[in-house]
Amino acid sequence: MKKITGILILLFMLTIFAGCEKETKKVVVASKPHTEQYILAEMLTLLIEEHTDITVEKKLGIGGGTANIQPAMLKGDIDIYPEYTGTGWLFVLKKDLIANPEELYAEVKKQYQEEYNITWLDLYGFNDTYALAVKRSVADKYNLETYEDLAKISNQLTFGAEYDFFEREDGYNGLKNTYNLKFEDTKEMDIGLKYEAIGSGQVDVINAFSTDGLLKQYDLKVLKDNKNFFPAYQAATLVRGETLKKYPELKEVLNMLAGKISDDEMIQMNYDVEHEKKDPALVAKEFLKEKGLI
Repeated sequence: MKKITGILILLFMLTIFAGCEKETKKVVVASKPHTEQYILAEMLTLLIEEHTDITVEKKLGIGGGTANIQPAMLKGDIDIYPEYTGTGWLFVLKKDLIANPEELYAEVKKQYQEEYNITWLDLYGFNDTYALAVKRSVADKYNLETYEDLAKISNQLTFGAEYDFFEREDGYNGLKNTYNLKFEDTKEMDIGLKYEAIGSGQVDVINAFSTDGLLKQYDLKVLKDNKNFFPAYQAATLVRGETLKKYPELKEVLNMLAGKISDDEMIQMNYDVEHEKKDPALVAKEFLKEKGLI
């Protein structure tokens, strides 16, 4: 009887230990406090929960963005979050700009691994960088595709941007010198009024972020920065090395997003959340289903 009782106790303890082990199989996914990041973090969460038995704790919309998420990654409070190559290179590593996007990705990936034991997974496919956007009617009229195309007819157009863009060397002045831009007129305005200004015809060209949902709302076209004046901000998933060592299956699962999100698709998703007021989690789920990833 004592022997049977002992076996039952042992089995009970093993069950408890197994349950504890299962409970500890968890990762923390974080995001910065803006629309695009909420959507991406929801995608990462859905992929993990669909294709692994790992539980996800979400810490979304962290104030301060990279400034607070990076230390939390190093400390181990956060395991995974979406980041941009330009931010990692210029803000975190504090290195001089690398103009070539492929070289920038290779270097930021290498140095994060060496310095922080943080892995950059494959790029999603879109580049949320600074950009010049024009009214669709203007782009069609002049057959505009690149900044060089814009430069050829810039003397017929009005350019609008926020005040500090005109003051920075990596803003208007550098852009003007690189492409020989000679706008007929320039207008300084509050950052929140740029889209209204181009929508009402007060300006023809504005500076913007290349995946901003407002680009769709105002039917604007983003031109190609063919000399790579602006830094590349290609997005990818960052994962702590210790987390990948513990759960190696995460690499393949999270890399399912590799090359799957274009600029236009990211614009549409941002638009759906910001303008159509859809839940970021729903937008993320619909996109993943459409791509056959869940």
